[in-house]
Parts: sequence; C-alpha cells; structure tokens
Amino acid sequence: MGPVRGSKRKRKIEKKPGENASASSKMEGSVDWWDDLSRRMNGLQSPSKGLDKFKSVFRISRKTFSYICSLVKEDMMAKPGSFTFSNGKPLSFEDQVAVALRRLSSGESLVAVGDSFGLHRSTVSQLTWRFVEAMEERGLHHLQWPSTNAEMTEIKSKFEKIKGLPNCCGVIDTTHVMMCLPSADPASKVWLDHEKNHSMVLQAIVDPEMRFRDIVTGWPGKIDDWLMFKSSNFYTLCDKGERLNGEKFELSKGTEIREYLIGDLGYPLLPYLFIPYKGKELPEIRKEFNKRHSATRLVASRALARLKEMWKIIQGVMWRPDKHKLPRIILVCCLLHNIVIDLEDDDAQDEMPLSYDHDPGYRQRICGSFDINGVHLRDNLSLYLSGKLPP
Repeated sequence: MGPVRGSKRKRKIEKKPGENASASSKMEGSVDWWDDLSRRMNGLQSPSKGLDKFKSVFRISRKTFSYICSLVKEDMMAKPGSFTFSNGKPLSFEDQVAVALRRLSSGESLVAVGDSFGLHRSTVSQLTWRFVEAMEERGLHHLQWPSTNAEMTEIKSKFEKIKGLPNCCGVIDTTHVMMCLPSADPASKVWLDHEKNHSMVLQAIVDPEMRFRDIVTGWPGKIDDWLMFKSSNFYTLCDKGERLNGEKFELSKGTEIREYLIGDLGYPLLPYLFIPYKGKELPEIRKEFNKRHSATRLVASRALARLKEMWKIIQGVMWRPDKHKLPRIILVCCLLHNIVIDLEDDDAQDEMPLSYDHDPGYRQRICGSFDINGVHLRDNLSLYLSGKLPP
C-alpha cells in the first residue's frame, strides 16, 4: 500500500476472515442489540423486521458486520470513556460500531446521524474516529500488494480473461474527493483543483476483482495523475526493480514482456505502465489494442464508483473536513471496500450499481511523456494481440 498523507505508522497485526469464528457466530445468533437499536431508529417492533432492515442501514451483511467487529473490538474497547444514548442507556460495543459504519456508509452529517440514533453529534464524531483508528491498526492486511507468485499468477490469469491482455498485474486510476472549504481561509487555495473544486485525490491500483492493491491519498486535487504516480512509493519500487519484477511473458520467440499496469492518458508510457494510443485515425492494430485496453481498464472505474457509492462519506462534497484526518478516512473506506470482497459479501455487492462514473465533471488531463522502451513493448503487445507478431 502506498503512503497515506496524515496517517501514523502502524504496526501490522493480521486477523484473517476465518478468525474469531465463535465470537462472530455468537453475535450472529444474538439479535438483542440490533432489535433495540432498530426500534430506536425506525420504530420497528420485531427482531425479524429489524434484521430485514440491517443491510439497508449499514450496506453490509450481518456476517461482514460481525467480522469487522472482531477486528476492531480490542482496540476500541481498550480506550477509556463510555457513551450513552439521549435516554441515558449505555451504548453497547456493537452500537458503537454501528454508529461509525452508518456515518461512513450514509454520508449524512454528524447531526443527521446523531438524530437517527439519539446521540449528540460529538458522540458520533468520537465513535467514528475511534473506529477509523482501530481499522487502521487492525485492517491493513486487507490492502496489500500480492505477496506470492501463486497470487500474482491468479491475478494475471483473471486480467487476461477479460480482454486478452497477458501478464497484466493491475489497473491504475485516480478519483477526487470534494470538499467545501471557507473561502476566507488562505489555505483553501491549495486545495482548489483544475475544475475549480476543492478536492483531495485518491490514486488506486486495482486487481481484476475490483480489490484495491495499493493506494495513495492526501494530495490536493490539482496534482496531475502522472506527478502523483511518480511521487509514490510504488513508482520508486518499480524503478528499483523491486515491483512488477516477476515472471516475464513470451509473446513470440525472443520477444518478452514484463509485468505491467495499465492506465489512461493521464499517465506516462513506461516499460511497466501501458497507456492507450492517442489519436482518432489509428491503424487497426492500434485500435484493437485500445479496445482491449479500455475494456480492461473499466475494472478500476467500477471499483472507484463502487467505493464512493457504498461509502458515501467520500462521495459528495464534505463540509470543511480535517485535511489531516480525511486521508485516513479514505484509507478505511478502501479497507472496508476490500473486506466486502474478501468475505464474498454477495448481499452487499449485489446492491451496488454497475456504474463507471466515479469522477463526474472532471476532464481527462494528458501527460504525453513516454519511455522509448515502453513504446517498443506496447507495439509488440499490440502486434501479439492482433496475431501479427512473427512466431
């Protein structure tokens, strides 16, 4: 995972989805806390009706909720302080997680979330931040670059099945998280992007299952895609030969292609990053490459659209967010996105629209930079895909 500006260095403590099965099962079998909470929120009278509403309120299944609770419980419960509803009743641990998830998934204001739960806005803020810190500490293993040859081979195979691109390891793309900042604040100009919005940008590398494998965030929205990429740790590792350095693919006798990413025209053409050919009147071989490239690249567009649709706190325009905390909120939303995929939460994924528009109103900015070796490798790949490369 790339750097998240504003975050603290965290120790990595892994908990696999299969762990704490007994605790999750116990929570799954108990409806007391949710029955009580759902009545408070929606006036529901029975556990069965309350359970029907669970997914609509939190956007995830009970199984996924239980797993998330198992991840963050130790850290959240270790912090001092207690919280109560407006009627004086203490919040259970599950209530606390529910409030935080509702804040992240609904995108509603602190006041609106507080009103729906019978809590003060400051309580919603504190619970959300406790949850974010706990997820940073305990959930980072859900967002990492493939660590084994077998895992990378599977990723390459799945990418190739989309539109035939061999040895592809990921799709890179960016999206903007918009903010409403006071014009009187001199620092607000730093966050003004090319479309005259205040925004923070998220760069993500996505696998064929729409899982985020590397992210960078915290930069002002006006930064160009290519500059953000070249400032990333991922780029540094690639240049050192420590990333995208696995098995090469033989296109024909004596012609190989290394591992690579694909991206749009906002990125440079490099030996390990292929962009489409630019222009309208292109030869058929290049048109075919662009067609396959574009279809494969939609994986990242859909992943980012799904991220914003499911975790709506980063979908709209955020009201005067803390610019040091926002990158960490974005990170946790990415972790939650991946957890839904890792746990095969079909209920949550089936609810998501097949949208690709994650950055409405933002026009494509062109990089235009290229590496001559990248030019040759892309040309060879184009010939291979069209069946024109000599055997």
